[in-house]
Amino acid sequence: MGAVQQLTISELLTYSQKKLEEAGVEDSSTDSWLLLSSVLGLSRTELFLAAKKTIDEKSYALFEALLDRRVKREPVAYILGSKEFWSLPFLITGDVLIPRPETEFMLDKVFSLIDKTKVSRCLDLCCGSGAIACVLAKELNAEVLAVDVSNAALAVTEKNIAQLNVERFVKTLHSDLFNNLEKSSTFSLIVSNPPYIRTEDVMNNLEPEVSQYEPHLALDGGQKGMDIIERIADEVADYLDPEGHFFMEMGSEQGMMCADCFSKTDKFKVVEVFQDYSGRDRVLHCTV
Repeated sequence: MGAVQQLTISELLTYSQKKLEEAGVEDSSTDSWLLLSSVLGLSRTELFLAAKKTIDEKSYALFEALLDRRVKREPVAYILGSKEFWSLPFLITGDVLIPRPETEFMLDKVFSLIDKTKVSRCLDLCCGSGAIACVLAKELNAEVLAVDVSNAALAVTEKNIAQLNVERFVKTLHSDLFNNLEKSSTFSLIVSNPPYIRTEDVMNNLEPEVSQYEPHLALDGGQKGMDIIERIADEVADYLDPEGHFFMEMGSEQGMMCADCFSKTDKFKVVEVFQDYSGRDRVLHCTV
C-alpha cells in the first residue's frame, strides 16, 4: 500500500484501470477517472494537467474504497450517488434504476412528435428517479405527475425535483400504476419506462451491475417481460385527453408484442414502434 500511495495521478489511473479490467469491468478507463475525479474534485482535464502529482493518504484511502466497490461491480452511479441525464445532474440511489441513453432516445422521440404548445398536463408512469418527469417539466413548462409503486423511489424523485428546481411543475403520487389516480384524471401526454425485462433474464442473464445492484422491482416484467406492459395497455387510453400521446420504452425484441398488445384494445388511432440508433425496438407511441 505504501508504494501505491506514492504513485502519481497518472500511475494511479493506470493501476486502477488494470484492476478494473481484471474484474471484468468494460469501461475501466472512464470509470477510473470518474472515481478519481470525484475523490479529488478535479475535472478530467484537470486530472491530466496534474498527472505527475501524487495524492495525500486520505484521498488515496477514499479512492481505494471506491475502487473496491467498483471491482465488486457496483455501478459508478451508485458509488458516486449521481448520474447525468439530459445534461442534468440526478441524485441516484440503489432504490432506483440508473437513467440510460435508451430513455434519452425515447424523450427525443417525444419532443419530436408532440406539439409542445398543446401539452398541458403530463404523467410519468413508473417514475423511478424522476428523470423523465423532471425533463418533461424543464422542456415543456407543464404540470407533471410522477407516479411509482415504490415509496423509496418517490423519495429520490422528490429530492431530484427539489435539486432541479421544478417543484412548481412536478408532483408525486404513490400508486401501483393507475390504482390511486382519480378516474376523472386525464393527461395530454403520458410517458413510461416500466419494468420490461423477462424474469429469467433478470435472474440469470444480466451484467452483475444490473442483476446485483439495480432494484428488481423496476426491472422484472414477468415471464415474457410483458406483465406490467399488459396492465398499462388495459387502462392507459382511459387517462389520455382526446388526441393525447402515450410513449413507452420497451425491450429490444418486444416491438411486435407491444404493438399487438396495445392494438387489440381497439382504443388507439395510432400504434407505432420506433427503433433506436442501433436498429432495435425501443419506443412505443400511441395516440387516441
